[in-house]
Amino acid sequence: MVKESKPRAGSRAFWPRVRAKRIYPEIKSYPSVNKVVPLAFAGYKAGMIHVIEIRKRKEMKKEIEYEKFIPATVIETPPLKVIGIRFYELTVKGYRSILDIYAKNEDLPKNLSRKVKINSNYEKAIKEFEKIKEKIKKVRLIVCTQPWLVKLKKKPEVFEIEVGGEISKAIEYAFNVLGKEIRVSEIFKEGQFVDVIAVTKGKGFQGSIKRFGVKRQFHKATQTVRHIGAHGSQGEGRILPVYVPLPGQMGFHRRTELNKRILMIGDGNRASLINPKGGFSHYGLVNSDFILIQGSVPGPKKRLIMIRYSIRNPNLIIPPNIKEIVVTGYN
Repeated sequence: MVKESKPRAGSRAFWPRVRAKRIYPEIKSYPSVNKVVPLAFAGYKAGMIHVIEIRKRKEMKKEIEYEKFIPATVIETPPLKVIGIRFYELTVKGYRSILDIYAKNEDLPKNLSRKVKINSNYEKAIKEFEKIKEKIKKVRLIVCTQPWLVKLKKKPEVFEIEVGGEISKAIEYAFNVLGKEIRVSEIFKEGQFVDVIAVTKGKGFQGSIKRFGVKRQFHKATQTVRHIGAHGSQGEGRILPVYVPLPGQMGFHRRTELNKRILMIGDGNRASLINPKGGFSHYGLVNSDFILIQGSVPGPKKRLIMIRYSIRNPNLIIPPNIKEIVVTGYN
């Protein structure tokens, strides 16, 4: 009789399995969108609840309604502060940044100095902008988070967000929001599909069994039981780590999940709809703007989650028909 077995777990698409460079990821690519709008936002993962949605299907040539149980993740999204603009030109080696314009010193958050110190010279930067504005091919906002608005003991995170649409209109929009706040409701709509980019939970250095799910050795095996035995063919002069399930880092990897639907976008006045009694465990109550995303997202609670326009379906919107939001039993 054939022994029960299975292929070893672990996709070869992600290699090497090393720790992420930083705790919040950089967005490396954006979709092509015609409207002038920032193409991403960021928020802090609070926890999970579930909703009951009314859906329709055809059965015996009739359209009937039914209830669908949907797990959902709550991400608190306090407004982002636009502290600067970065302009790019197109060279033979790709896009290259040519100028940064930062907001005036009085418009920069006071707590930003915990992360980075900026001495803005706005008038001088505007003069340089007039010289290079014909070369500009891409516009990005330099934004910082404001964790003090949601009472999280975190330093502000600084990153870039690309602006879609025509270059001339994108430049005009960037100057209009410089030094101001942008909210998640200005960027996304309910029912829109987005991509979620985050760093997964870190689990440290793990062995082959936990990391790849390989089978334990026979209880009388040489040396130890929790190892893989042979590392490769007899004639091979080296170990191929892509094919051999070796011990190593598990978790704390940068991962992207595609096509997550937005079920709800709300502000502090609607936060009571999604707050469990006593708040989310290891997070607390959501008091600011929030976004409810269908399914799970990578990372532990309080981690910064990047939300980007869907790179496959940037214009797809399926408005949700939510009957009930269930928060009992979650804390």
